[in-house]
Amino acid sequence: MGRLAHRTRRTVVAALLAAALTVPLSAAARPNVPAPAPAALPPLTPATLATAYAANRADATRAARMAAAHGDSRRAAADRAIGSTRRQLLAFDGRGAGLVTEVFGDLAHAGHIAVLVPGSDTSLDTYPRFHRAAEALYAAANRGPGPRTAVVAWLGYRTPATVSATVATTTRADEAAPQLRSFVGTLRELAPGAHLSVVCHSYGSVVCGRAARGLDAADIALVGSPGTGAGDVAGLGTRARVWAARGGEDWVADVPHVRVDLLLATVGLGADPVSRDFGARVFDAGPADHSGYFTPGSASLANLARITRGETSEVTRG
Repeated sequence: MGRLAHRTRRTVVAALLAAALTVPLSAAARPNVPAPAPAALPPLTPATLATAYAANRADATRAARMAAAHGDSRRAAADRAIGSTRRQLLAFDGRGAGLVTEVFGDLAHAGHIAVLVPGSDTSLDTYPRFHRAAEALYAAANRGPGPRTAVVAWLGYRTPATVSATVATTTRADEAAPQLRSFVGTLRELAPGAHLSVVCHSYGSVVCGRAARGLDAADIALVGSPGTGAGDVAGLGTRARVWAARGGEDWVADVPHVRVDLLLATVGLGADPVSRDFGARVFDAGPADHSGYFTPGSASLANLARITRGETSEVTRG
């Protein structure tokens, strides 16, 4: 019976890959929209943060004008919003699908820092939903007394499309992992005494899993995770506390949690992070669906705020 179940899971994963290769992709390549190259910036220090924010806002504003001249009103509106005077941008690249890193709060003086890593189909065109998630976490983490929390929305990698072959492999995550490790290292230099957490949603948890070895964070929280590419917490090779949660209405529960070597690729993302055998600290996410982990007032958001503040004894377990 065990062998039959294993063969069945392999067949399901292979079918998913075939479907992903034949179904038209939801994030198929669109014509390139012109945008300036990223600004050349000095090394990030508390003294240069304001300069970096201003330079990246200026780049986003220039990108908006170029997109409008190109006839792409959707991208122009997205760039224009990102470049508004109140946004704190550590990085911006308007080329292609786009990359942006945005800070919420006072990064240099924060007692706690949370880095939010997004999942599939996140780009400049869809950035507002990621912005709202980071904004919600920032508000929830700063609701009580104590040291302030800064939240960093890190769209620092090219996310896969939800309907694609890439989303069923660790390829994009393997490409992104060194950048995430490097970025977290930069934050450590900016605020060496801060408690630092990495909050990883959906495919972002694959990125965090591949980056975990050498990632200088106290806590790694995985929500709505399809897997990390590892078989268990020990396989991540991290000294961080590893947390995991899945909401009651999240479709990720139906994803086969296996890794299968096919002819051209290894498909699947490994063990289920909320399973007992994986070994993460499972916390309550209530009835959240796949997009609901950062809904204000939700059990999931409350627990993520506690994790980012280092209030581990207050986290309600799942």
